Amino acid sequence: MAKGLGNIMKQAQQMQAKMARMQEELATKEVEATAGGGMVTARVNGKQQLLELKIEKAVVDPEDVEMLEDLVIAAVNEGMKKSQEMVQEEMSKITGGMNIPGMF
Repeated sequence: MAKGLGNIMKQAQQMQAKMARMQEELATKEVEATAGGGMVTARVNGKQQLLELKIEKAVVDPEDVEMLEDLVIAAVNEGMKKSQEMVQEEMSKITGGMNIPGMF
């Protein structure tokens, strides 16, 4: 029985090491999302950090700040969603599709 537990612990340590490497790799991977037909672009990394936000000058209207705010929110939210999907996809490669609670 102790041997079986040792194998489980070894597998858990290997998975933990793979996940640590994956997290490092995800920090370097990026996704991009746009809103308003490309008027606002958000670039997000695999750590769900907003790296860049581009706003085309044509969408900046002092008379309609709410529209610009909505476009920024939409682009950032879509970027975060894409980033989370990327993390889930990478995580499933390590866990073999098992959903492990507390792991992202």
